Amino acid sequence: MGARKELDGPPQEFVTAVEQLRGARLRSEVVSEEMPAPQRIAPYAVALSGDVISDGRELGTGRIVLLHDPVGNDAWGGTFRCVAFARADIDPEMVTDPVLSGVGWSWLTDALAGNEAEYASPSGTVTTVLSEGFGGMAEDGSSAQIEIRASWTPAGSITPHVQAWADLLCTVAGLPPLPPGVVSMPNRRGQRG
Repeated sequence: MGARKELDGPPQEFVTAVEQLRGARLRSEVVSEEMPAPQRIAPYAVALSGDVISDGRELGTGRIVLLHDPVGNDAWGGTFRCVAFARADIDPEMVTDPVLSGVGWSWLTDALAGNEAEYASPSGTVTTVLSEGFGGMAEDGSSAQIEIRASWTPAGSITPHVQAWADLLCTVAGLPPLPPGVVSMPNRRGQRG
């Protein structure tokens, strides 16, 4: 069956979805490139990595993977699945805030809604980590991170889902949202791939 797939190539709906993924307009602070996608989860997959860079500093990082199984997947409730990851440093005092996880999840759902990305079956986790240095590392002090891992079944064009992921990266990294009506105009360096 693997040889048949190679001869036939990927199905047209996956080819179209990859074109939509590649055509997404990301904020200029998001530097992205295609990366190897996981091979065992679905017959077809494509992935992007992204870093949020502002004033020459990396503020956050993440990736999005688009999975496709032409026969569908009962767990997904469809033939496509988006799997996203976003991580950034946060103020160590924020880790103890009991609402931070819920707020982190709302960043994802708000980004999807703000990009008019239709979806179903969302799931995921929001994790916060506090690291404190001791002994020879005591001078490093404390650091904290928030990490959002999520998946959802996209409907319609893949473009708004990728744009929502990029917006999530920027939010996690602490960048303010673009004002209503302002369209992102990525510069040439905004996309590596």
